[in-house]
Amino acid sequence: MAAHEDGEQTVKLDKEQAATPVAPPVPDAAQYLAPARPSGATVSVPLASLVLGAVAVLCAILAGLFGFLWMSAKGDLDDMNTQAADDRHAEQVATDYAVGAATVNYQDINAWVAKLKANTTPQLANKFDATAPKLEQILVPLQWTSTAAPITAKVISEDNGVYKVNVFVNVSSTNAQSPEGAQTTVTYNVTVDQNSDWKITDVGGMDGALPLK
Repeated sequence: MAAHEDGEQTVKLDKEQAATPVAPPVPDAAQYLAPARPSGATVSVPLASLVLGAVAVLCAILAGLFGFLWMSAKGDLDDMNTQAADDRHAEQVATDYAVGAATVNYQDINAWVAKLKANTTPQLANKFDATAPKLEQILVPLQWTSTAAPITAKVISEDNGVYKVNVFVNVSSTNAQSPEGAQTTVTYNVTVDQNSDWKITDVGGMDGALPLK
């Protein structure tokens, strides 16, 4: 009898357990802690990141600007250096010519005429060939001699490679009328053409160094 009752209790417990609903698994709470991101929502960026980004962009712009300015300044400096070198060359060419033109020995007029024609264009050289006999007729009777020392030279203008240079020379001269000698400062106006291999195209001021007036 007891065994029968025990069997009934066991069957009853099994039915009660089967009737008891099973609790569903508890989902991970982390997914509920993270806020849902609606479609089209913006992402906030820390202010420090924005500042660093702006600084980086500004530095890049400044670097490009400084690079451009440096290249521009370098080009201008190169141009200035080139122009200064050309000026000095024109002044040296004009100075060498003026010293030679002011150095005269009446006993060797041909050598002096050669100096007048040195480094000149054919057109200017032809002019000296034409005037050489007249110059000889003046200088030989006077027994003219002169030497020259450069003082300074200065480019006064430049136009498309054509330089006008003033050359100042100290001329010491003697002649039959003034055997004791005299000194004068003479200004030669020399035109030098860079486009013609730095040839001299015109000369003025020779009347200051010679008795040609």
